[in-house]
Amino acid sequence: MPVKKKSRGHHRSHGADGDDLVVRKVTGKELSDTEELSARLTTLVEMLDAKGIISKNEYGRTVAMRLHEISKAGAFEQLDEEL
Repeated sequence: MPVKKKSRGHHRSHGADGDDLVVRKVTGKELSDTEELSARLTTLVEMLDAKGIISKNEYGRTVAMRLHEISKAGAFEQLDEEL
């Protein structure tokens, strides 16, 4: 019979695509979904940059352009609805 290991403050959770994610219990202030997602993305980008897979600076510029495009499209939609 296999011996179960004691939990060390984390558990497994399934991501949107079915992958297992290790989720640690927050011992301080509970993070909002936005704060957690931001931390996860920042960590991912930093890891990819460190491995030379992507350029952090280029990624930042590309994201800024994409956010500008989305914001602009939303503004046009809102103006169209008002007219």
